[in-house]
Amino acid sequence: MPKSLYVDPNEIRASGKMVFEDIPVNAYNKTIAQEKKNFAKDDFVRIFRDISILREFESMLNLIKTQGLYNGIETTYPGPAHLSLGQEAAAVGEAYLLEKNDFIFGSHRSHSEILSKSLSCIQKLSDQELMDIMENFLGGKTLRAVEKFGKTDNVKELAIRFLIYGTLTEIFARENGFHKGMGGSMHAFFLPFGVYPNNAIVGGSATVATGAALFKKCNRKDGIVVCNIGDGSLGCGPVWEAFNFAAMDQLTKLWEEGKNNGMPIIFNIFNNSYGMGGQTRGETMAYDFLARIGAGITPSQMYAERVDGFNPLAVIDAYRRKKEILAEGKGPVLLDVITYRFSGHSTSDQNAYREKDEIEAWREFDPIVTYRKSLVDAKIEKDAKFDEILEETKERMTMICKAAADESISPYVDFEKNYYVIEDMMFSNEKVEKMLDEEPSVLGPKESCSRVQQIAGKERFHLKDGKPVSKLKLFNIRDALFEPIIDKFYEDPTLIAYGEDVRDWGGAFAVYRGLTDVIPYSRLFNSPISEAAIVGTAVGYGMCGGRSIIELMYADFIGRAGDEIFNQMSKWQAMSAGILKMPIVLRVSVGSKYGAQHSQDWVALCAHIPGLKVCFPATPYEAKGLMQTALNGTDPVIFFESQRIYDMGEMFHEGGVPEEAYEIEFGDVNCVKSGSDFTILTIGATLYRAMDAAKELEEKYGMSAEVINLHSLVPLNYEKIVESVKKTGKVVLASDACARGSFLNDIARNISELCFDYLDAPPVVVGAQNWITPPFEFDQYFFPQDKWILDAINEKIVPLKDYTPTTNFTAVEQMRKSKLGV
Repeated sequence: MPKSLYVDPNEIRASGKMVFEDIPVNAYNKTIAQEKKNFAKDDFVRIFRDISILREFESMLNLIKTQGLYNGIETTYPGPAHLSLGQEAAAVGEAYLLEKNDFIFGSHRSHSEILSKSLSCIQKLSDQELMDIMENFLGGKTLRAVEKFGKTDNVKELAIRFLIYGTLTEIFARENGFHKGMGGSMHAFFLPFGVYPNNAIVGGSATVATGAALFKKCNRKDGIVVCNIGDGSLGCGPVWEAFNFAAMDQLTKLWEEGKNNGMPIIFNIFNNSYGMGGQTRGETMAYDFLARIGAGITPSQMYAERVDGFNPLAVIDAYRRKKEILAEGKGPVLLDVITYRFSGHSTSDQNAYREKDEIEAWREFDPIVTYRKSLVDAKIEKDAKFDEILEETKERMTMICKAAADESISPYVDFEKNYYVIEDMMFSNEKVEKMLDEEPSVLGPKESCSRVQQIAGKERFHLKDGKPVSKLKLFNIRDALFEPIIDKFYEDPTLIAYGEDVRDWGGAFAVYRGLTDVIPYSRLFNSPISEAAIVGTAVGYGMCGGRSIIELMYADFIGRAGDEIFNQMSKWQAMSAGILKMPIVLRVSVGSKYGAQHSQDWVALCAHIPGLKVCFPATPYEAKGLMQTALNGTDPVIFFESQRIYDMGEMFHEGGVPEEAYEIEFGDVNCVKSGSDFTILTIGATLYRAMDAAKELEEKYGMSAEVINLHSLVPLNYEKIVESVKKTGKVVLASDACARGSFLNDIARNISELCFDYLDAPPVVVGAQNWITPPFEFDQYFFPQDKWILDAINEKIVPLKDYTPTTNFTAVEQMRKSKLGV
């Protein structure tokens, strides 16, 4: 869409051919003697030591899960164990050259990556740096436990014990785990060593890791990102979205000088030939050689390469070369790292999908045997030394396992003592005005923005001198959203906004219009039509300490990002025991005239998911205050907006919308009209139809309605609602969402329980029909109208004199619809 990119018909229609370059396949062929210039004797040996630690850790878990016994220690745990037995050399090779500031993300099978990256970090950090990390992590609680089961004056050995113990107690769901046992085996991580969250959703880390790379790129932070996923994940759409997002042309062609380099990310695919039981090559995939897919993403073919992951030196060699490519600003990179898991998908897997001969054939090339032999043959070390390492590793692991299984040393989180322990982790509820104390990157002073100048001349209340203000001169909901957004761009240097058509177009509904005057490309950019990547990258960006506003255009598109909203955005604060923050505002609009797939109110879906804050402003005053609160916070917010009312001016707040910044507390409600006979609760655009109904009640029937708009749905403070219902004894709830499964039903239930003794009749919910949304011409038959509210009152609460209903709210009709599923 940028005018600078001219689509030349002569170029596009010209004849020619595409040329592809050869993709290297297992090209590494160096001997140990040749590698001596890159590795000292101790380096060669330490690589073996690290492989042995990973192998013993996974073997220990396998015995615990299958036999309840490890080296004389009787213990077990009910959680999962997706082991990487056989894949250790690939993980150690990957981690060898990585620094503390290099971040890795993993999958459900990532114990080895956690340990190898951390062991690499331990080797590179000074004793003082290690002690500072251990002392300061969770107040030193994990370190104090480690000090109980064996003294050592060797800080690096202490750090290794700390690492293994913290990882194992996390898997065992113990309080001394790296995030208090809230993540467990499939979600473990340790940020101080650059180990970012692993992900139980297959391919889930692809978009999240891309977001971490985006953070480094946008904020000029050192280091690279490695996304570890398996070959089975190549069947997942979000993975392909992540590849494309990480390689967008605009990153190098349109972004400003200094930020116009490629994404610093390596997609490291551990290719063990299997998904769960499905074999990728030859059965569930079409690529033949996985590395081939790089040719389908970028002209550089993502610098794709197949590497023998059974040789740690081959992997190290690949990383040495690929890191140079990223340093030159040419990312992303794709590595197809072949490996093999000797164990099943999980410990309950009976391996019915593969022959025993196949497993044994791969065991002949087991790196813990073959790499050891290569070092002995090259006279790097005598064979007895490796027996010593294996014995030392087993002794250490036994000591740590015993302590991790001992509840007196490694207790569980005490729910008896603090029943609300997880509740307290669900939201951070912090106010952080800027995520980094740096100067924001802008193109000029805020006052030079044409939209700012335009808004300055608008009226902030819908009446002036008692007369309606024209739409062109009226400060509306679009403007109310724009003000806190542009203010935050000038306050928080990490703030970025992206989504579909948000830049030159100004957003699908013009909320961002004018921002391009002052906000550079790297902070406001068009994303691909990739909803999963839009949300998933924001999650990774937030994990690394950045704030984002992302837009999905229509609420109906939430389904395209279901996992990223419901499993990623919502859960990581609590799964991390509060270590991670998630400062994301996800804007979605509820359509009104575009039919069944573009006009749905899905508030209930989002409100149902624990860990998300949900709001739906219906007035300019609400919109500005809630957006300000969302942008100052550190929690994920789903920010619903109605397309019906973007042009609406402020009709209720005395004095109109303030020019200065202000916040509206999440959970609060907005009483827009006082009354004594009825309470009408609204969500979204139905506020205005409820006001029409209230006016008719008063003028025709002499009844006074109190109208309260629920602009904040999660959290929701019921105090003012209860106070109103106790006063009126009657309540109607209205929204544009389909009545079945509506969030209003939850509110109605709570009102019934909280106000039972005060109710003259049950609460009545007025929602849209349980149909597809028909074309706009039939709106009046599908969405709640003001008359529907009166119909409901007349039928369900109190008869209105001489009233003729327009719709059927009888019990018979209610049962008929339920029986038919409509």
